[in-house]
Amino acid sequence: MRFLKSLAVLLFLSLAAAHSAPANAVSYTGTLSNSTDVFSLVFTVGGTGSQTVSVQTWGFGGGVNAAGQAISAGGFDPFIGLFSGTGTGAAILTDGLGNPLGTSDVLSNFASFAGCPPGNTVSIGGAVCGDITMSLSLLPGTYTLVLSDGADIANAVFDNGTLGEGFTDFTGGAFQTCNGVDASGNPVCVTDTANWAFDLTIGGGSTTPTPEPASLLLLGTGLLGVGWWQRRKLPLRN
Repeated sequence: MRFLKSLAVLLFLSLAAAHSAPANAVSYTGTLSNSTDVFSLVFTVGGTGSQTVSVQTWGFGGGVNAAGQAISAGGFDPFIGLFSGTGTGAAILTDGLGNPLGTSDVLSNFASFAGCPPGNTVSIGGAVCGDITMSLSLLPGTYTLVLSDGADIANAVFDNGTLGEGFTDFTGGAFQTCNGVDASGNPVCVTDTANWAFDLTIGGGSTTPTPEPASLLLLGTGLLGVGWWQRRKLPLRN
């Protein structure tokens, strides 16, 4: 009997280990109130040196997040932006070439952050990837992650600016993704839900997340980015 109990305990521990999340990964899920709503998360990177910070979204194509939760496909294709600092003065982070670390599948830099796999693709006039994988090295400090619909874009990506520049809305008031045309030449589109999901992983550092009200990030919304904005697909909104 003691042997059987020991065996059961070992089996339980092995299953728990197989489904455990990475040590410094935190999974987030939620729903936006409308197509121009914005979710923001303030987090800190601890330690004394650079840490690898990774973001993986799941809401569009679905998949299994770091917490072992199965995320259903059908959420909106997201925009993700990473900023240094907090509030309206937070500046968008850039890579070694000066390119902004903000992307969605309607921006020309999406290929650098395509998140499929591990996220799944969705069939919309062919296989479509909307989820995002972003990984970079950050020094200890405080940062802000923003998430919005892929066609509601932080203006900071167009001039390597700040959150105070607000967002430009190309959504037309709806969560919708289009790709290709049908036999009659009409866009092939699906209506997405307002659901989102992502993992934030900080390797070897600490995570102190603090969601902020979206209203703080909606200052200065305008059309600053129209001339720079490029769609990877057909227009997403009617």
